[in-house]
Amino acid sequence: MKAICVTPSRELEVRDIPTPTEPAPGHILVDMDASAINHGDKTFLKMPGAAGNPLGGGQHGVWGASGAGRVVAVGAGVPAEYAGKQVAIYRSLGRTPESIGLWCERAQVPYTSCVILPEHVRARDYSGSLVNVMTAFAFLEEIAEAGHKGVIVTAGNSATGHALASLARRRNLPAIFLVRTEAARQALRGLGVEHVIATSDGFTDTLSALSAELGTTAVFDGVGGDLLGKMVPSLPMNSTIYIYGFLGASAPLTIQSVLFMMKNLTIRRFSNFESRTAKEPTKLVSALKALGEVIDDPMFRTRTGKEFSFEQIEEAMAYQPSGGTKAVLVA
Repeated sequence: MKAICVTPSRELEVRDIPTPTEPAPGHILVDMDASAINHGDKTFLKMPGAAGNPLGGGQHGVWGASGAGRVVAVGAGVPAEYAGKQVAIYRSLGRTPESIGLWCERAQVPYTSCVILPEHVRARDYSGSLVNVMTAFAFLEEIAEAGHKGVIVTAGNSATGHALASLARRRNLPAIFLVRTEAARQALRGLGVEHVIATSDGFTDTLSALSAELGTTAVFDGVGGDLLGKMVPSLPMNSTIYIYGFLGASAPLTIQSVLFMMKNLTIRRFSNFESRTAKEPTKLVSALKALGEVIDDPMFRTRTGKEFSFEQIEEAMAYQPSGGTKAVLVA
């Protein structure tokens, strides 16, 4: 079968590799429909040691963390309900030596890295969804355990921002979403998101008043850089900033040290695949079951910017999506 594999020099190339026919115990074989290219797919290609290399391991060096397709075989110990079903996959939830990455015609992954998709949706529309939805779910679980009662989300119009908006609404959790433009603000408002602020001049005054009113002491930061520095003075007391993304990380983060003392701030990183939700088997199974019941929410759909064939992998990796869209590889 055709597969996109990583070379020793950290480049990608299309290869012919053996097609798996008998899944390992606890694993499923999935005929892939499509795989979205996420920011992490690019980051970890060039930074193999970052965050424990969540795309490391597996057979044949096949790349790719997100995708969707149909289960064609189940291994020993896999619940029968997975047989023949459409699934959305987030490979990093289950890294095993037997795994075959998702940028191929037939993947092999642990069943605990998948959510069953209902038959009335198209698998391709969820080819990049589970990474964002699981990130949002695990984050909300973590801040709930930490006692936070509300959240501020940067990169609010991103796929993870959409997932957080949907899941926070289901939990009745107050949430504020920051976006770059008025058009993005209107788009989120059109999806029923109540508190959306465009980060234009003067946005910090609006954020300060609204965050105080709603008690949004958790910050999910998917941007980094100077935006975070600008918004810190507007955060409520005892806020915790969770660093997740680095879209704006080329700009330095500057925070006056006195603000840490005055507001009792905490800054830490958030990693979805190192969260308790992902690392504890019972919590992971429970999360996947809960997400399977809501995965067809339109806000979880992958927003495709452009589709590419395997042979167009260089073009696909160079593609610069916008507005929360993703490049998608079609098997």
